[in-house]
Amino acid sequence: MGTLWGGRFQKETDRRVREFQDSLSFDFRLWPYDIKGSQAHAQMLVKVGVLAPDEGEAIIKGLAKIYAEFAAGKVQPEGEEDIHSLVEALLVRWVGEVGKKLHTGRSRNDQVATDLRLYLRDEIDAVRQLLKELRRALVDVAAEHVETLMPGFTHLQPAQPVTFAHHLLAYYEMFTRDDARLADCYRRTNVLPLGAGALAGTTFPLDRAYVAELLGFEAVAANSMDAVSDRDFVVEFCAAAALTMVHLSRLAEEIILWSTPQFGFVELDDAFATGSSMMPQKKNPDVAELCRGKTGRVVGNLTGMLLLLKGLPLTYNKDLQEDKPLLFDTVDTLKACLTVFGPLLRTMKVNRERLAAAARAGFIAATDLAEYLVRKGLPFRDAHAVVGRVVLYCLERGKTLEELTLEEYRQFAAVIDADVFAAVGLEASLKARRVPGGPAPDLTRERIETLKNLLR
Repeated sequence: MGTLWGGRFQKETDRRVREFQDSLSFDFRLWPYDIKGSQAHAQMLVKVGVLAPDEGEAIIKGLAKIYAEFAAGKVQPEGEEDIHSLVEALLVRWVGEVGKKLHTGRSRNDQVATDLRLYLRDEIDAVRQLLKELRRALVDVAAEHVETLMPGFTHLQPAQPVTFAHHLLAYYEMFTRDDARLADCYRRTNVLPLGAGALAGTTFPLDRAYVAELLGFEAVAANSMDAVSDRDFVVEFCAAAALTMVHLSRLAEEIILWSTPQFGFVELDDAFATGSSMMPQKKNPDVAELCRGKTGRVVGNLTGMLLLLKGLPLTYNKDLQEDKPLLFDTVDTLKACLTVFGPLLRTMKVNRERLAAAARAGFIAATDLAEYLVRKGLPFRDAHAVVGRVVLYCLERGKTLEELTLEEYRQFAAVIDADVFAAVGLEASLKARRVPGGPAPDLTRERIETLKNLLR
């Protein structure tokens, strides 16, 4: 095993220390970005005259060969301290002593920060694509249930009439905000730290703007000390991921509830459920439960990142090595959950009859009845009290609002007339809820068409 820093030391690193501090086991996945960043750095060194053209050509070609070796699975994560020293060792093996010139004008501090930003750019793009597919699934399932009546809940108690489509589209809005946060995170991630060196740049005339252009960065980090110690972009991604997982967990919780016999709103497809090793009748919502559970991991990773940074003096500290396991686990967990959730939604069966029955059993037109009385001239607070007494009357007699007679209604308020039945009819109530953003089926259809166009 070689190191990139041994000249000042008279003793070899203790084996236990080496094993404790080496990061190759987890930063190995950064190899494509370490090589691409190194190629751009070499091109720039040739451009500014630090490397001769033939030296630069040998290094760039050598890096291309190493890239092919990695891509073919011929390189294993062993034998070096980290991915940077592994790539450099392989380069020297391929091209000889000229490979040792590649590190001119840079440090592992600005190198790893560049690798991490390149990596995260790609992963943000991948997560945003998965979010788009999940939103497509929500819209497509919603399109099948624009007229599917269900109770909307507050406090997990039936509250007002909505549709299954309207309920699903609430999650569309959550995941759209998540996508916007990731897009914003991408902008701050897309800043080049390379050229900052260890913390104070270098005396070589580096062309950082040229490297940024080669690697597709929109800007160059303005302060070399900040460039090597900044991990805000990692925290931002972890925060956006945590909130996305919280939204996914809320949807998972509803699916878990809905798939129970007590609710019976949905049935999960056999391909997206599991059974019990002891109880043969069981059909368990393990996918949803795991997504709910894995949310804790992602939230924990965010907390870990914040605590990792909170006491660090400028600039680079070895603590920052611990950012990668937290970030990588967040990326992997989020992508895994998003990958499986869209197909789960598309394949589940929705029990329209059970949803409608639940809606009719919960007095969810009570607010409509109160608003009906307001239109008849009662102050809302008085109307609220009247409807409360009507509901109590129904509970005592085992009736629904739709089952009361006009004579029964008029016991509570003389202003009630035959048009009350239109007010408490759930289908009519839904159609009347045409306030922008409301659940009226015609508004929902319009919204779905708009969303389908946005998702193309």
